[in-house]
Amino acid sequence: MLAQITTAALRGIQSYLVQVEVNLAPGLPGFAVVGLAEGAVREGRERVWAALQNAGFSIPPRKITVNLAPADVRKDGSAFDLPLALGLLGGAGALPLAVLEGAVVVGELGLDGSLRPVKGALSIAEACRRAGRPELVLPRVNAREAAVVEGVRVRGAGTLLEVVAHFRGEAPLPSQPPGPWAPLTEDGEPWGDLREIRGQAYAKRALEVAAAGGHNLLLVGPPGAGKTMLARRLPGILPPLSPAEAVEVTRIHSVAGILPPEDPLVRRRPFRAPHHTVSDAGLVGGGRIPRPGEVSLAHHGVLFLDELPEFRRHVLEALRQPLEDGEVLVSRAQTSLRFPARVVLVAAMNPCPCGSFGDGTGRCTCDPGLVARYRGRVSGPLLDRIDLHVAVQRVPFQALGGEGEEEGSAAVRARVVAARKLQEHRFAERRGVFSNGQMGPEEIRRFCRPTSEVARLLQRALDRLGLSARAYHRVLKVARTLADLDGSPEIGPVHAAEALQYRTLDRTFAL
Repeated sequence: MLAQITTAALRGIQSYLVQVEVNLAPGLPGFAVVGLAEGAVREGRERVWAALQNAGFSIPPRKITVNLAPADVRKDGSAFDLPLALGLLGGAGALPLAVLEGAVVVGELGLDGSLRPVKGALSIAEACRRAGRPELVLPRVNAREAAVVEGVRVRGAGTLLEVVAHFRGEAPLPSQPPGPWAPLTEDGEPWGDLREIRGQAYAKRALEVAAAGGHNLLLVGPPGAGKTMLARRLPGILPPLSPAEAVEVTRIHSVAGILPPEDPLVRRRPFRAPHHTVSDAGLVGGGRIPRPGEVSLAHHGVLFLDELPEFRRHVLEALRQPLEDGEVLVSRAQTSLRFPARVVLVAAMNPCPCGSFGDGTGRCTCDPGLVARYRGRVSGPLLDRIDLHVAVQRVPFQALGGEGEEEGSAAVRARVVAARKLQEHRFAERRGVFSNGQMGPEEIRRFCRPTSEVARLLQRALDRLGLSARAYHRVLKVARTLADLDGSPEIGPVHAAEALQYRTLDRTFAL
């Protein structure tokens, strides 16, 4: 007997529906799964067989053939266990075949028949909505996450027996109500407050500019100057996630399997800080079955690379395209996948291998050649994609022991939000552009046109610093953000001059 049931599989961060066809026929007993099933799907045969036996079901010995359609697309993951078990029960006559065709079913089975969570529940629910399939049955742990998608009736179950009772009409599973959207609040934020950092007014100003315009930032300074503390406080001054942004971030984290079960929707901007030993696939995504990397997990948030020169050069070079395009294109022989990667990059590095170059103490023991080789680990094209190069000085004792109150993150965030609202209005008709840092050449020509006075200032600076065309455009974008923070409709000389100050590396580490 042939039973058919619909499930879903992941392809990148998107999901597509899969038809599971289970045929039980007379002949030599066997269990074959066809349709380009990967290891986790093939191993599911043993889990399903044990789960059925421990749940009290008996499947007569038959020649069992399972086809996963479309058969020319590779399928991976453990979410096929539950539909496979229901298909076997339907083929054996333990479930009515008609009811199996109405819903989309996903879930991993334990050997005792319990349902375990799956990855990508949000993407699966979106696939159901696109396909016009109004009902989704999945593990109860994933129900709140899937219920974020409107137009899909989500039913969560804890065991295989509960799902069977639902399809038999004996005990229908309740539908999961959608949870309310709760915006980001200051209470319970995991980041520290800017007022905890003493001194560093120049670096704090650069942090505010980076948040206001979505600009990439490089902090250059000796060890212990506070570079990491500054970077970890950047998410706290960024605007709260919008509902659409939260869904995008949740989709990526769900597919990666890092979404906390107690909160089905990411409500805070992510902060990712991979170690410098990370591989290129770990940073930008990839692998035999492509998965999102750290730059995608930081989508709409902050990617922090500490000790930037210690990263392998080919790993850093892989960041060039994501920083420019806001997405990662992973190409394989059989498929090409796109992962979103719209991040604010914050990198930190010492000025030399020992870290004391230019700090005024005279303790640097690095010869000029060693310093040049150390700085050369970071390529010029990558530095061109970083808008703000900021020198972070050691904090003097007077500032460490001072009694004055530092400005907190809440006040800075208010100015950032006001500047972002100006940009939202400016780019309302520009698809894919939401902040000054995302502007392309056309937007720069239209919104960053310098006055004659500003043009003369920039020309003198370019002649002296030898900036590339990309660096020149980034100076204009930073100047536009500075004007937004001041509420100015035009870029003034003061904005252009301050933007040029944030090109430390172009000024040969003038610390």
